[in-house]
Amino acid sequence: MDLNQVTIPAKDVALSVKFYQNLGLKLIVDALPRYVRFECPIGNSTFSIHQADTSENKNGITLYFEVKSVEEVVANLKAKGVNFDSEIVEESWLWKEIRLSDPDQNQIKIYHAGKNRKSPPWRIKD
Repeated sequence: MDLNQVTIPAKDVALSVKFYQNLGLKLIVDALPRYVRFECPIGNSTFSIHQADTSENKNGITLYFEVKSVEEVVANLKAKGVNFDSEIVEESWLWKEIRLSDPDQNQIKIYHAGKNRKSPPWRIKD
């Protein structure tokens, strides 16, 4: 099994399109105002947004986008005017990450885990 698609809700899908394009995702399906789909710049996964009343959506969505260099990506995004909710942190689970929120307050983490994403030192042995 391979996770290849995640869909999140947004009140204003068009506003979210601009936000996620600014992060570097490529728009591949445009059914505004109700739905859009993006390709991620690396790998085969896709990401979509559907129109919904997010004022009642308190489901705690967190999106993780892994990059090779958190510092480089953050510098590029700050140059585009992207605001972050935290500074870059070296987490105890061996990931380097920074947090931000999309227009609907969905949490986003830009991070680098490398081998520690699937093979941390505490991984359960087969």
